[in-house]
Amino acid sequence: MDAFISFISEVGFPIVVTMYLLYRIETKLDAVITSLQTLPDRMKD
Repeated sequence: MDAFISFISEVGFPIVVTMYLLYRIETKLDAVITSLQTLPDRMKD
């Protein structure tokens, strides 16, 4: 049981950090995709 708890404490933190960073990257990628989609319309003007 102690080995299981130590495994969760060692592996759990990197998983949480990875999920947080992936979420931040996803929101930034959405902004990049939106700006790329509107680029042709802005280039016409």
